Amino acid sequence: MADREHTRNFSIIAHIDHGKSTLADRLIQACGAVTDREFQNQLLDNLYLERERGITIKSQAITLPYLAKNGQEYELNLIDTPGHVDFTYEVSRALASCEGVLLIVDASQGVEAQTLANMYLAMEHDLTIVPVINKIDLISADVDATRLQITEDLGLDGDEALAVSAKEGTNIDQVLEAIVNKLPPPKGQAEAPLQALIFDAQYDPYRGTVIFVRVMEGQLKQGDFIRFMHNGSSYRVEEVGLFKLRREPAKALRAGQVGYVIAGVKTVSDVDVGDTITNNDHPAPAPLPGFREAKPVVFSSIYPVATDDYPELAEAIEKLKLNDASLTYQKDYSQALGTGFRCGFLGLLHLEVVQERLEREFGLSLILTAPSVRYQVYLNDGQHLEIENPALFPDPSTIDYCEEPYVKASILMPDRYIGTVMQLCLDRRGEGNVMHYPSPGRVELISELPLAEVIYDFYDKLKTVTQGYGSFDYEFIGDRRTELAKLDILVNGERVDALSMLVFRGGARPRALHAVNKLAETIPRQQFKIAIQGAIGGTIIARSTINAFRKDVTAKCYGGDVSRKRKLLEKQKAGKKRMKLVGNVPIPQKAFLAVLQSDTDK
Repeated sequence: MADREHTRNFSIIAHIDHGKSTLADRLIQACGAVTDREFQNQLLDNLYLERERGITIKSQAITLPYLAKNGQEYELNLIDTPGHVDFTYEVSRALASCEGVLLIVDASQGVEAQTLANMYLAMEHDLTIVPVINKIDLISADVDATRLQITEDLGLDGDEALAVSAKEGTNIDQVLEAIVNKLPPPKGQAEAPLQALIFDAQYDPYRGTVIFVRVMEGQLKQGDFIRFMHNGSSYRVEEVGLFKLRREPAKALRAGQVGYVIAGVKTVSDVDVGDTITNNDHPAPAPLPGFREAKPVVFSSIYPVATDDYPELAEAIEKLKLNDASLTYQKDYSQALGTGFRCGFLGLLHLEVVQERLEREFGLSLILTAPSVRYQVYLNDGQHLEIENPALFPDPSTIDYCEEPYVKASILMPDRYIGTVMQLCLDRRGEGNVMHYPSPGRVELISELPLAEVIYDFYDKLKTVTQGYGSFDYEFIGDRRTELAKLDILVNGERVDALSMLVFRGGARPRALHAVNKLAETIPRQQFKIAIQGAIGGTIIARSTINAFRKDVTAKCYGGDVSRKRKLLEKQKAGKKRMKLVGNVPIPQKAFLAVLQSDTDK
């Protein structure tokens, strides 16, 4: 086992799709931590969704043995982090476990929004940053221009950036030498009271929760009684160990090491990412800084297509929750869709991942309602409500004012798209637009936007107007006053509660028109005319009509008096009127999905 001086804890950070997982694969191969027979691409991405989409969703860690050129043996702890904006808090806790990072920049794409965001995150944790230029094997790669961007945009030394191709394995040995020579060893004393940072947790059906930790001070060994400093619960340690390709038990984890702890914790929800583990008998004086509870920001209701599948959905969500502490859920009921769950997610990607896992791992067919954010509602009598479900929205006459969450969005793009992107931000109620020109031909636009506009279809539209070249990152900046209204959708005069949504009053009509037109396209025609309306309170603000099937009842009447034909038509009209009164309009599943789709999803 390497001593503290010969241990390096590092992470790889990058914008989405700049080759983070591929570089991790090459480092693992170069250190001989995996045989050629066991190797597969995206080795640290265990989830099939991560492999298919080419993204990292869960943090992973692996300990690599490395024999440096100076003949010294090192223990390298690689902590692989998610790159998506939804998981920023998990990334920050993983970075708090490291002393340095490899910052990857794509040689053909250059510096993008999350390259900057992740670099600032690393600087906040005072980490040593080693820039790496990846994908030099591409025809469109421009290494010199990328070096210039690293110098000008990031303020790092672009000339020292390592040029590699993770795909082909070019210059991987230089990266390993840079980790050993440029990154500092961990600090911390083995004799001090135990402080270990939890940066992730995973559920094992046989062992309970496996907790991923970085020991900052002291040591952690089997048989110790430990305490979580934020939630106060105590456990006895059953096993500690290192992450090789599989979990490898060890006698102890000492200051500076990264490893896992199994202590009979039943579910992942009992463990808070960012919490501090200390010894129950000799506790540390204070927990490690930076802890906050992960709060959901996007809410949606999930219903089974067949109401009989509700028990299966309940069981599936419970199993998923074992492995995903940031998912929140409670029982919900809709007249149109039956019983389901109101769920909270970290963002839209998190919502998509949960939906896809429920459908594929548990074989469920689901309907999701329009995603919503959490609004602050202040009533005339001084009460304060937090509302994310349209069904709970109070009577408008009792409301004093409402607030909605805002985000500060950073959009990086080639300067030729600045006009269309500015217009997009203005259409989405963007405020305080500021522009920076980090390098020739590239512009960064900073805009303050309501989160509700961002989660609806902002990202899709941005990719469309910038032809895929725009990159986007955001952070929360608090709540601001807004004019809020509850938009109801009525089909044949009946309110469909699952289609209700909370919207900005000024943008209610376009949203209502979009919903009624989509429904008119997807609801099948009946024997009677169907009116589909969008309403705020008692005011109809949008309408679309599905015309009735018309049978030619006068076909057998040829010749003779016109009153005979009119009599038959009047009879048909009366029949249709009666039918409309008792007629039940079935709304197919695809109609609910169509309302959720933006116009760019066609």
